Amino acid sequence: MKIFIYILMMLALVVIVYNLTLLDYSNLFSEANSLALIGILSAACVLVLLSILLTSKAIAKKEER
Repeated sequence: MKIFIYILMMLALVVIVYNLTLLDYSNLFSEANSLALIGILSAACVLVLLSILLTSKAIAKKEER
């Protein structure tokens, strides 16, 4: 399970990097950039949620002992 979570985190990082390449930095908040910004935000949320999941699993493992 831990390896699967790390793979998902790497995929989220790849999505963030890919969407960063799609952005037009001269006009950041235009309509054309909305899809890339949504992709970056959603992948960042995935990273946060997966890190919370890893932390909760570590706490549960320590509490078992």
